[in-house]
Formats: sequence, C-alpha cells, structure tokens
Amino acid sequence: MTAPIPRDIPDLPALPRTAPRLLPSAVPARAVVPPVRRPLTAVYRLALAVLATAAVLIEILLGSPTRVLSFFVIQSTAVLALVTFASARRAWTARHPLSGAVTGAALLYVVVAALVHHIALADAAPAYAVTAGASADPAWLGPAAGHLLHTVLPVAALLDWLVLTPPARMHLRQATTWLLYPLAYLAFTLARGELLPGSAGPLPLPVPRRGPPRLPERARQRAPRGARDLRRGGPPGGPGPHPPENQISSLATGGLK
Repeated sequence: MTAPIPRDIPDLPALPRTAPRLLPSAVPARAVVPPVRRPLTAVYRLALAVLATAAVLIEILLGSPTRVLSFFVIQSTAVLALVTFASARRAWTARHPLSGAVTGAALLYVVVAALVHHIALADAAPAYAVTAGASADPAWLGPAAGHLLHTVLPVAALLDWLVLTPPARMHLRQATTWLLYPLAYLAFTLARGELLPGSAGPLPLPVPRRGPPRLPERARQRAPRGARDLRRGGPPGGPGPHPPENQISSLATGGLK
C-alpha cells in the first residue's frame, strides 16, 4: 500500500519564470508566412510597366531601332518594364515577390540614367534626345516619350521602392552585382568611340582618340572671359596671342630679378 501524495511539497524550490529561449532557425520567414494578394500594388506596377513599354516603343518607332536600342536609358527602361510586369503578376496572384537583387538593379539603372540626363545633358545645345533629328507626327510625341524616360518612370520606380516594397528586400552587398552591367556598358561605349571615332554614339559627347573630351559649346560660352582668352593663348582681356614671356625676369628694363 502506497502512501498518499501530499498536495504541497514545501522542500522543492519554486521554478523561475523565464521566457523560453528560441533557437535560431535556418528556415526563412517566407517559408512559414503565407503571401497575400495586393491588388493596388499590382495595378500600380502594371501601369508602370505599360508606360515603360510605351516609351520604349515610341522611341523605336521614331528612330532607327538599332541606334535606339544602344542607349542605356532604353535598355534600363526595358529592364524596368519586365521587372515591374513580373512584380505586378506576383502581387496579384499572392505569390512571393521578386528578389531584391532584381528589383534593386532595375531601380538603380533607371535612376542613374535619369541623373546623368538631368545633370549633364538637359542643358545641352542642341537639345539632347534619343531620336534627335527624327520627325514625329504629332510633334509632342517625341518630347513626351523623353519625359517619360528621364523623369516620370524613374520617379515612379523610386516611389514603388519607398512605399510598396517590403523592408529589408535590398542589401548594400548586392551593389557589386548591380554595377556589373553599367560598367560593361561604359566599357563598350568607350571602346566604340575609340575604335569607331566616326560612328554616332549613344551620347552627344564623342570620345576622341587623343586628349581630353572637349566641352560643349554652351559650357565654353559660360566660361569667364579671362579663361576664354587664356584658352586662345592671349592675355585676359587682350585681343590675341602674345609671345611667351621670360619666367625669370620681367619685361621691364633691367637685369635678372
């Protein structure tokens, strides 16, 4: 016969109330968190993809397809159209979003193209355009496509990243992979200007075979008058060039100083 079990055992110490420690897991959160449909995000990205596709098609129809497709802004916009269309489909069908390496690369390319245009090419004379010299009917079609490529689409892609993209989707370590394509395009452009100096490149500033690149006409006009005179070989404010001076003594009469 066993002894009865007492209700209270005073000799046992009380167990401390501590929170259970969670062990690190190699399973990502996306494997256990089901995705949800985001119809507003899908509609916004679909509209962005349609605008990007329309801008690229307009530029191709207005100019030579081979030359138009050689522009970095056209290539980056085409990449943006593909990425945003795939992202819109995933957001509508409740699938996991695209990798941050893909969406970050598309965003970087269109933003870089927009910055280069607005900083270096917006005030060029004559006006810079992908299809420069082409006749469009109606006349506003070419400028409208240019504004889409260089202003509207980059701003819309940046807003998509800031508002609609979940956090922690992009990492700084991915920048090395993102820069491979722009660096390859830059090497291609420089090699093309070096090997084919007479060919029309995708930028209005040709790469010469010798010496630094010349400034545009507007930049030379904005330079101070003294700088322009020194560029021509004359004194500041003078009419023309003058013989080289002695760097040891002055032109005044007398011996060496």
